[in-house]
Amino acid sequence: MTAIDQSTGRVGDVVFAGLARSSGLLIMLALAGVAVFLVVQGSGALGNTGDAVYGKDNIWGYVWPLLFGTLLASVIAMVIAAPLAIGVALIISHYAPRPVAKTLGWLIDLLAAIPSVVYGLWGINFLALNLVPAYDWLQRNAGWIPFFEGPVPNSGRTMLTAGIVLAVMALPIITAICREVFAQTPTMHQEAALALGATRWEMIRMTVFPYARSGMISAVLLGLGRALGETMAVALVLAPSLLVSFNLITAEQSSSTIAANIALNFGNASGAKIDTLIFTGLVLFIITFAVNFLGRAIAVRGVAKG
Repeated sequence: MTAIDQSTGRVGDVVFAGLARSSGLLIMLALAGVAVFLVVQGSGALGNTGDAVYGKDNIWGYVWPLLFGTLLASVIAMVIAAPLAIGVALIISHYAPRPVAKTLGWLIDLLAAIPSVVYGLWGINFLALNLVPAYDWLQRNAGWIPFFEGPVPNSGRTMLTAGIVLAVMALPIITAICREVFAQTPTMHQEAALALGATRWEMIRMTVFPYARSGMISAVLLGLGRALGETMAVALVLAPSLLVSFNLITAEQSSSTIAANIALNFGNASGAKIDTLIFTGLVLFIITFAVNFLGRAIAVRGVAKG
């Protein structure tokens, strides 16, 4: 390489490094700006009572049912999405022929490109209506469990429906990450297990899962962060309410989520009510940030150990 080429290469490296640092700094400043805005604007709601907190005694009485609904819907989504996503990722990485695996991976990735409002319309106009018979069966046969007490609404707009919609939305994130970490398992470890007489499932259980454990956990946590912050799909599926209930197949006692509640009420809010809604956004921001930070930390630790 000539001196001119070396000089040009060094200039390119410096420019690229500067752009990378500037981009990272810009993201951090934007995140800090959002946090400052939420803290400054939302802190005024700490003393709100009565009509300013939609009839509750204080801000925490208003936030708690929404926080409960947010966590409940997200947990339902992860219970459904996590094992399904891990199974699909295993099929793509270890079981399906390459053409089938590529097509299946492409279809799963395509789910991430669908707008959330489309998921909401699908959930309310197709999924919810078709789940009503299943909910009726659950009420008749498992109504003694608090989760399935009912009554079942004819619309099917329940917390369980919202959780299923969120599970479908989180599926591509979890699947994509799990697929990548499964594919990175050392080939020699897998071949050694097979050479010792292990079946394909035993090989996966002994070599792939231990190697990919941190990646799988981080994938689930990142999917959880996706479910926590979802707005439009939940707003379309769930009726707004401020109740704390574990009943998953009714609309009368179902809890709403923070994001959906903000979307439904912010347009009509004014004065102190705006501060109240912004404070709920601050609570959601803290929870989502903590979940995503934990997921990234686990992923980085897994990479460092690998």
